[in-house]
Amino acid sequence: MRNIKKQWVFPELLEIPSDFQAIIGGSTVVSQSLFRKGLTTFESAQAYLNPDHYIPTPGATLPDLERAVNRIKSALINNEAILIWGDFDVDGQTSTALFVSALRDLGGAVSHYIPNRAKESHGVDIDSLREKISQYTPSILITCDTGIDALEPVAYAQSQNIDVIITDHHQLPPALPNAFAIVNPNQLPDGHALADLPGVGVVFKIIEHLYNSYHREVNHLLDLVALGIVADVARLSGDTRYLLQRGLPILRTTSRLGLLELFKVADISPRDISEDHIGYIIGPRLNALGRLDDANSCVDFFTTSNSAKAAQLATHLENLNLQRQELTERVFQESLTLVEGNPDLIEDFPIIVLQGPPDWNPGVTGIVASRLVDRFSKPVVMLTQEGDQARGSARSLPGIPIADLFTDSSELLLSYGGHPMAAGLSLQLDNVSQFRRRLAQSFSSIVGENPTPPETIIDAVLSFQSISVDFITDFLRLAPFGSGNPKPLFASLGVNVLRDTTIGKNQNHRKLTVKDNAGSLQEILWWNSIDINLPDGPIYLVYSLDLSYYRNQSQAQITLQDFRQSLDTPLIVKDKASLDLIDYRNHSNPKKILPGLISEFPDAIIWAEYNCPSGINVNNRGELSPSSTLVVWTTPPSPIIFQQALNSLSPERVILFAIDPMPQVTRTIIEAILGLLRHLRDSGKSYDIDLFSQSIAQTSALIEIGLEWIHHHGDYDLSHLAAQNLIIPGSGKLLPGFQVIDAKFSLLLSEISAYRLYFRNAGLDYLL
Repeated sequence: MRNIKKQWVFPELLEIPSDFQAIIGGSTVVSQSLFRKGLTTFESAQAYLNPDHYIPTPGATLPDLERAVNRIKSALINNEAILIWGDFDVDGQTSTALFVSALRDLGGAVSHYIPNRAKESHGVDIDSLREKISQYTPSILITCDTGIDALEPVAYAQSQNIDVIITDHHQLPPALPNAFAIVNPNQLPDGHALADLPGVGVVFKIIEHLYNSYHREVNHLLDLVALGIVADVARLSGDTRYLLQRGLPILRTTSRLGLLELFKVADISPRDISEDHIGYIIGPRLNALGRLDDANSCVDFFTTSNSAKAAQLATHLENLNLQRQELTERVFQESLTLVEGNPDLIEDFPIIVLQGPPDWNPGVTGIVASRLVDRFSKPVVMLTQEGDQARGSARSLPGIPIADLFTDSSELLLSYGGHPMAAGLSLQLDNVSQFRRRLAQSFSSIVGENPTPPETIIDAVLSFQSISVDFITDFLRLAPFGSGNPKPLFASLGVNVLRDTTIGKNQNHRKLTVKDNAGSLQEILWWNSIDINLPDGPIYLVYSLDLSYYRNQSQAQITLQDFRQSLDTPLIVKDKASLDLIDYRNHSNPKKILPGLISEFPDAIIWAEYNCPSGINVNNRGELSPSSTLVVWTTPPSPIIFQQALNSLSPERVILFAIDPMPQVTRTIIEAILGLLRHLRDSGKSYDIDLFSQSIAQTSALIEIGLEWIHHHGDYDLSHLAAQNLIIPGSGKLLPGFQVIDAKFSLLLSEISAYRLYFRNAGLDYLL
């Protein structure tokens, strides 16, 4: 059973200005996400959604970048030998291949070396460095995605009259090497647009600056940058996000023969490649090379013009990946057995430290650590035995900086380094138990005794009926997703499992057929779940939504991310009021019982719009005032408007009905807006979007789009409605862009319809 300790957090719904929503269009999932990121102007939102509107940051703002570029140019001019020293993960592979191919393209005399993971681990091994200096006699050594802690190797290289340029993005150690130049974004202030660049991003900025001086185009190299950014789980902010946005289209049309052959053996359609394909299909195959073999062949893989060689290398990667999968599954199952036999490793320590046998392959310990973090919601350190030493990888959770914890325990470690979320280490085998205890002490002092449990942020509660290709296509505008921009998660509550089927080659995945409380059915994929039990009865689901393609048709794909049987704990609903809820939503004759309720609660405010009960005083949303009792007669058009109504009254009790104001179809809504326009024209009153939306029980955003629909449909010329209150007869012909406006209107209307359906059927315990 999964050890569920994550908090489900439903963020407070922010009030989105109607003009912002109208311009952004589509679902409020997009506008809510943008506002939570602080992107509250159309210009900032547009720059986030569309790279054409983003202004990239000059690479020269990176410390030492210009010094490094000038030294490289001098080496190119003088035909000096250059040695590129890389790393064996995908970020290091792409960084190395990018530097080697770019400098060779400029006529450079370039050699490269990537350490062997099993023999040398990460970094610059001084013995290997001596060997390569003797072999290649370089005058410049350039590191890629490594070297920031290489004090002794850099000193040795400098003693051999070799200028060392370090390009890296790992955390800065207390003392930096005495290199000719150090280009590391961690030297920048927090929040800088280049601060989150991975190793390949740093290299690209150097090559971009170098190529500019030669008046050369650099965008064709962005396919490698995209691979490295995603595979290294770089935070997608500033230029890092921009480079990925630019790089994905380049990757989809890449001419690199190695990648094209890899797409074939992995059964990937290049045109459909997304960050998920990199993270789950392409990246693992490239990583398998560094985990289980010699990663130096990656340069040939990325740069070869020989079709036969490309096919051979791609097949080799595929075979290595199959081997990696088998090793990963074996080590994962053995890890679970180790934990089950030693429950104190989880119960007594805030960080799980597992010491495995000598046959645990160090190339898969990081992957297994990630799976265990997901399983137990705790940081994990996976160690394998090598003689009298233990070596391994660590993975963490947001808010628990694992590399800082290692620094605090550094006297017990032979080597360590990495990021807040991932790190590597080695230590004497006899020190593992002491290291486990010391990590717990460091955890208490750095993180605290009672850290906040990891959160699952849920963007919206959905009925299954509201899940559609259009809805998913709309919020995919927020992509690419990843660290710093997680994929939206959605919840459906009170779901029953009808069928539970195992799937996959090894039967370790599942497909659930489920039904929500409105009676709608969906199929949900659940990866790596064969050993996890579902509780009986209705459950609460959190899932992600994607598009899959079958016979050239898009369809929704739902993937389960978390579940629980009840929402007792831990659940956070931001700003949720404690209310007495009285439910008459399914009463057969609501009009008959309403007068009795008014008599029982004479101070009650009755909120009704458009479809109002006759003979009874009602209020629209703009007329609500504080009262102890709120009667909700018509279904609200959005959760934000419902929350605003509750905030206006601060009631002690809410009596719920669920009368639909009008049919939620385009023709009916447009006719209602046309009626309001004719009333304005005949009465001479001023246009007021709030009165419009209250009059026909819709959102202001829908009214804005509806007015655009009418204008582009040719019914009225509304160009001067807001500014001059003018309603001019239209041409009767469709204007350019009508189809886009019509699609926006339909999507927003479907969202309102889905919420109203949810409002009628949701259980009281989670309606708010």
